[in-house]
Amino acid sequence: MRRIMQNSDRLVIIPTYNERENIEQIIKAVFALEGYYHILVVEDGSPDGTADIVRRLQGEFPDRLFMVERSGKLGLGTAYIAGFRWALERSYDYIFEMDADFSHNPNDLPRLYDACAKDGADLSIGSRYVSGVNVVNWPMSRVLMSYFASKYVRLITGLPIHDTTAGFVCYRREVLSTMPLDQIRFKGYAFQIEMKFTAYQCGFKVKEVPVIFINRELGTSKMNSSIFGEAMFGVIRLKWDGLMKEYPQKGGRKSNQQLE
Repeated sequence: MRRIMQNSDRLVIIPTYNERENIEQIIKAVFALEGYYHILVVEDGSPDGTADIVRRLQGEFPDRLFMVERSGKLGLGTAYIAGFRWALERSYDYIFEMDADFSHNPNDLPRLYDACAKDGADLSIGSRYVSGVNVVNWPMSRVLMSYFASKYVRLITGLPIHDTTAGFVCYRREVLSTMPLDQIRFKGYAFQIEMKFTAYQCGFKVKEVPVIFINRELGTSKMNSSIFGEAMFGVIRLKWDGLMKEYPQKGGRKSNQQLE
């Protein structure tokens, strides 16, 4: 029987490094959602066999699950840029960032999608801080560090987003095709800040969707103090860029930054 290829307008990009405990469950959770999501795993040479699990699942979901394998641990930012370029070479209209470890609840993907597809946002953010502090099972020191990092970013850059370091995001295609992706320089936490800052500077409309962030139960966190350090010093450079640089604009025209 000839297999019929089914199309989707939405792609979830999941970067992985040593996520064998989570990857099968997160893939199946996304595919269980209403709507028809595709997944691209950007795999950075995990020595724990993560890629083997994805390859096995590709046999089960041949038209929905894809993988880009890279030679080593090259950084979160470069993984997402590789995923964005892969998506832009195809016909996806809504492109998501999501972690593999269930800290981002797959059930929130439709809410991020609706914010863009139905409510008019160009970029929707799964926000931990837009309605208080919605974080579960994080040490208090890390909650405070993350919360005040976002406050610091807002203070320095003037970016009116509560959760500037959020990694649970939906982009409309136009955002990524307009932004100069080859000029995005940061790899860790600062990558998330830079993407939001650049989208805002390009005149795109941003909406924060409140979510509850749950710390991973399985596997090992990739977060460390050097990643926070990159974010702290990187925002000063972003502020300078905002003053000195001309950014391409939404629709190819000059427009004011917008936020809901």
